[in-house]
Amino acid sequence: MLTFGTDLAGPLVSGLVAGWGVAIPLGAIGVLIVDAGMRGGFRPAAAAAAGVATADFLYAAVAAAAGAAVAAVLAPYERTVQLLAAAVLVAVAVFGFLSLRRRGDAAVAAPRGGLYLRFVALTTVNPATVAYFAALIAGLPAVASAPAEAKVVFVLAAGAASLSWQLVLGAAGATLHHKLPTSARLWTGVAGNALVLALAARMALTA
Repeated sequence: MLTFGTDLAGPLVSGLVAGWGVAIPLGAIGVLIVDAGMRGGFRPAAAAAAGVATADFLYAAVAAAAGAAVAAVLAPYERTVQLLAAAVLVAVAVFGFLSLRRRGDAAVAAPRGGLYLRFVALTTVNPATVAYFAALIAGLPAVASAPAEAKVVFVLAAGAASLSWQLVLGAAGATLHHKLPTSARLWTGVAGNALVLALAARMALTA
């Protein structure tokens, strides 16, 4: 359980730990960020990274604002929420596969606002992210009862930590931009979107 001290150092450290804790384990979304960098360079990868960090920021804000009450309210609707989230994941994956039909860098050269929103949606319904922040909410009574300024520091730190790691992934992919053949970049997109479909299937089957 994370605890806060009497100053803002506690919420700052707790927020950084929370943000890096959810961001660093490499899953399907991390693979897609790397793929965005490989196929389009750093700018689209940065847009994707910002989308992931935005979702993490919002989850941290919910944890700070509502605490365990959120988990209690959603508990009776857990199956419905899981099925809806699975449907969103399927839609995102299908959109990703369709974008690959344009092949090459054009698939990532679409407006970065759309790429940003796609990764916000992906992260919001990603079961790993949901599970992480559900556990975080249950284990953060100190956040729920903290002063407003401590909550703000916690949420900003969590978002900044998440963004910093997602940008590292995007930069790693961007270093390979134009260094891999088009076919290789295409198959990384196929693999990433296939992982998203697998997440959707797992979520639907366990609902």
